Amino acid sequence: MAVDIQTLEDRYIDSCRRHGVLPSTTILSSLFKAEVKKSHQELCILEILIDDLKDIDFSPLLDICMNLDTSEIEAVDVRNESSCVLNGEYVLSLMRAINQKLRVVKLKDVSFGKDFVRDISQRGLACQVLTLRSSRLRKLSLIGEFMHMHTLNLDFSSSLTSFQEDCFNCMPNLMCLSMCETRITNLWTTVAALSKLPSLVELRFQFWQYCNDAGTSFTSSSGKSDATADFSLLDRVPFIGESCIDTRELTNSNFSFEDPIRNFYSFDEEIMSDDVQSMVEDLSNDSEIDLPNHHDRNWLSDVFPRWNLQMPLQSENEEEESSRGSFTGNTVDVSMKYMSCHASPICQEKHYREFMIASLPNLKSLDNLPIRKIDKERATGIFSQYFEYLPYRWKSKESVLSIIHKREIKSGRIKVQSSKRSPSYPSGTSQYFYTRSLSAAKLGSSTWPFLHPLSIPGFELEKGFRDKGFHPRQFEYHPSDSSLMVFGTLDGEVVVINHESEHIVSYIPSLGAMNSVLGLCWLKKYPSKLIAGSDNGSLKLFDINRIPRKMTGLYGNSGCVTFDEFDQLTSVHVNSMDELFIASGYSRNVALYDINSGKRLQVFTDMHRGHINVVKFANHSPSIFATSSFDHDVKMWDLRQKPIHPCFTASSSRGNVMVCFSPDDQYILASAVDNEVRQFLAVDGRLHLVFDIAPTESSQNYTRSYYMNGRDYIISGSCDEHVVRICCAQTGRRLRDISLEGKSLGSSMFVQSLRGDPFRDFSMSVLAAYMRSGSRSEIVKVNLLASSGHVKDDHPLCSSYIMGA
Repeated sequence: MAVDIQTLEDRYIDSCRRHGVLPSTTILSSLFKAEVKKSHQELCILEILIDDLKDIDFSPLLDICMNLDTSEIEAVDVRNESSCVLNGEYVLSLMRAINQKLRVVKLKDVSFGKDFVRDISQRGLACQVLTLRSSRLRKLSLIGEFMHMHTLNLDFSSSLTSFQEDCFNCMPNLMCLSMCETRITNLWTTVAALSKLPSLVELRFQFWQYCNDAGTSFTSSSGKSDATADFSLLDRVPFIGESCIDTRELTNSNFSFEDPIRNFYSFDEEIMSDDVQSMVEDLSNDSEIDLPNHHDRNWLSDVFPRWNLQMPLQSENEEEESSRGSFTGNTVDVSMKYMSCHASPICQEKHYREFMIASLPNLKSLDNLPIRKIDKERATGIFSQYFEYLPYRWKSKESVLSIIHKREIKSGRIKVQSSKRSPSYPSGTSQYFYTRSLSAAKLGSSTWPFLHPLSIPGFELEKGFRDKGFHPRQFEYHPSDSSLMVFGTLDGEVVVINHESEHIVSYIPSLGAMNSVLGLCWLKKYPSKLIAGSDNGSLKLFDINRIPRKMTGLYGNSGCVTFDEFDQLTSVHVNSMDELFIASGYSRNVALYDINSGKRLQVFTDMHRGHINVVKFANHSPSIFATSSFDHDVKMWDLRQKPIHPCFTASSSRGNVMVCFSPDDQYILASAVDNEVRQFLAVDGRLHLVFDIAPTESSQNYTRSYYMNGRDYIISGSCDEHVVRICCAQTGRRLRDISLEGKSLGSSMFVQSLRGDPFRDFSMSVLAAYMRSGSRSEIVKVNLLASSGHVKDDHPLCSSYIMGA
């Protein structure tokens, strides 16, 4: 026979007597409330509020919790609403003792110690609903048992930035997930993690709420600190199907859907208020809907589906009626103003809603808005227009073994895209077909790329051991040796490394001659030689075969050639014949040098109206070069025509940070400030493609882009952002975003420079910079076809980072 609640209360008092403590009024009150519910034939729930409990209250409470399995208590809820003095280990032990009757856990871990969240993540909980607001939860990694959990709420976990690949494998019954006002940003890794939840139907990274004319207003707390965030607002917005805590302001028998929308947007007025107009623009940007004339109301069905926050999801027929404006529901006489509240950064990603809907087909509700049939159709169209599901426009995943088998039997019957247009990529008869097929298969199974920061060890100098860290400022892959890379530092050093073994091949100290190294370029016909230029104008040619790894006083006579200086240098580049190189800097001039004689041949003046940030020779034509300037222009020049007039001029709307040729010289890729990336035809400068990358509205967001996989893809990153974007160079569609994270909390990592690996498909290296004072920059190798890894260590963002390639 089940132990009644009165007996439990007696046992609790007796346990308190044995442990020499006074019974807690909080526990006695909870037992009394459970008994009242039992008498009213309601679900007998024991609610344990741990805010006022002290460590001395723990042992008696644990005694009764260990005997709940045989009691009348049907479920137990554990929660805290403020800072708790109870030891975190005691809270964990309490929840473990309750075991299978644990129903709801709602906690803030601000006072439970650093191991509290880790223990929950690793061991799991038996509860059905878990609300955890944690300032320590940075990367979600849940490996314990959460078999009974159907609702997980991580709202206001302000440090949460990303997911482990298999973090949701342990909760197959999870239906509702909320992560409002977290720091989640990456669409691809987020979807890959969420796709492991077969039962997930409701998801939110923000919630759409309304404020009425009576003064109730909900605004985004993105500018607030965690301590001032109003948690209660979000608590009042339930998942669909849940009961609302306070629904008085949301329901009324006279509710009308059409009138509130009309009152809010004032469609009968010729001119909207400035505030309303601004909100309409914001909502249009967020949902990627082109805003028509404000007299046209049809667009509202896409932004604000006509539904009540407490109503169940509509059937397909009701959806169609709703979209025609004939939905019949209760009405309330209030004016409704919808706005997004407590949004996570991922919500600001372009086409966020469409991407999530298209990628998670079982989802029924996103951000408290139901997903209708028309929403799914629109999401599918947007996704196919702006994103690539797999590389080279493959529509479905193919196993690597299957592709290898078909290659061995000379079969070209691999699933490829169907298109009325001629294919942009080689057909099954191409020599590249199977390598690209293998890339598509590998990338399709690896959403978390391998990120590996290069570790450069200390090494022996003539007068001792150099063990201080390097401060990389620029780097380049070797053109013919796949294992070599050179980087220049902020201290004027030039270091050649084997980036596979992470061993130093050659080290060239600054010797007082160089400042920050901004220009580096290998020679192609003489692969042991390279040109290095620094921001103080120093220009040198080094032969790494004649520079010992252990530096001696003989350095500088046998392995180095010095050229005439070029003031305020930002860029150098060698032509395809290794005969000439050009230099540009913080001026409107370009200098031409002869490598064999070591002389400066000529200075071309006033080539632009602003300073020239980067110069690049073509990869195959030794006389063709391009310049990019902050005067908004990119120009192509031909040395055979004595470059007084450019072959052509192509313009961007912002200042150009850099330019480069595609490996086959068919295209020119220009990167302007704040994510404006354009591809031009090299033959005449016609615009070929504009890449759809959202700006940050920062005039200091310097963007750099390069080719990857030959000229199949481009990689782009900016110094105000921690993401590398990968786009198809033929269609502009986004394939992936790679997020870079510092190891410590609060560390902000930005993209200073990047290069595609010329020898490995879907591989690159990124020079990552940190804003934190005293940190170092570092070179991070990225392999999209390998398993996941982590970025390590923190390092500094210097003012010279705005210059060069």
